[in-house]
Amino acid sequence: MNTIKLRSLLEKFFIEDIGEQDITTDLIFANDTKGEIVFLAKEAGVFCGEEIIKTGFQLLHAGIKTQVFVKDGQSFEIGQELAHVSGKISDLLKGERVILNLVQRMSGIATLTRKTVDTLDSSHTKVCDTRKTTPGLRMFEKYAVRCGGGFNHRFGLYDGVMIKDNHISFAGSITKAVDAVREKAGHMVKVEVEVETADQVMEAVNAGADVIMFDNRTPEEIKELIKLVPPSIITEASGGIQLANIADYRQTGVDYISLGYLTHSYKALDISVKVRWNKGDE
Repeated sequence: MNTIKLRSLLEKFFIEDIGEQDITTDLIFANDTKGEIVFLAKEAGVFCGEEIIKTGFQLLHAGIKTQVFVKDGQSFEIGQELAHVSGKISDLLKGERVILNLVQRMSGIATLTRKTVDTLDSSHTKVCDTRKTTPGLRMFEKYAVRCGGGFNHRFGLYDGVMIKDNHISFAGSITKAVDAVREKAGHMVKVEVEVETADQVMEAVNAGADVIMFDNRTPEEIKELIKLVPPSIITEASGGIQLANIADYRQTGVDYISLGYLTHSYKALDISVKVRWNKGDE
């Protein structure tokens, strides 16, 4: 993840949650009271959020010490201690919810992605995400997909051309849309075209598409359509593909399967923060 952007986003999240002060914590604990908390797994999964924990607490106070016992992308078991964080109790309590929220969600995405990759069980076809992410959290969610063994599709409208059905309808044809892009875009920009029929596949191939995406096609339909695509063109399948049926696409031969559910239908993992010790226990 981009360190500068990470710090900037975390600062915004903390400002949203803390506001002027944490009234509860500030009224109960003296500024110098110290303690330690533990991130504890209440269910098994794939971890994601090492830098969230380290950077997040450091933003609150440079004196906070963090120990993270699992690496991003590493599996963990129920009951496992994932991290210890020690410092002033007031700082620990102010940061725990924001940081835990992110770790739970990112670990949930990483876990779902790993399960999807394992279910597909393909040595050729790769699983990737889409732009169906939570506004403001795209960097985190796409990073979590990578931690789960998946790949990233474009990050936004700015880093890749994807000509969809509405673009084609407004432009008049696939050829006209691709030609308009090729006339203005630089040589570093790839062009992807969404297709549904054999005629559209052939038009996209002849227009010079770099990537052809089969939209809402069954595995049987893709097996036939992909025969029309030269090996030099990357292929992708998307639409109507879920964890329950992704194995059916194993033998289609597509290079990528893009899945919106990885980042919009995941379940946050059950991870809790517990007090490990405080100054009064010593």
